[in-house]
Amino acid sequence: MKSKNIPADIKTKSIKEAQNEIKEIITNLESTEINLTESMDKYTRMLQLNQHIQEQFKKKLKKIKDSNYDNNKRPITKD
Repeated sequence: MKSKNIPADIKTKSIKEAQNEIKEIITNLESTEINLTESMDKYTRMLQLNQHIQEQFKKKLKKIKDSNYDNNKRPITKD
């Protein structure tokens, strides 16, 4: 799933907010009172939320990696 397929309301969520919504969706999907169409919609949203979380983690990882290098692209060493 490409990030352009992720709705704008999801893109503005923090990782914690997205995780909380996923938990709510799982609880809802476990309910026997939900119809198939609604279940499919919620499952799709859950996949979008998960993709958003993965993208946020990738951004944070890149930021961490970049912070470990100085301007000359040499690893910063600790003495």
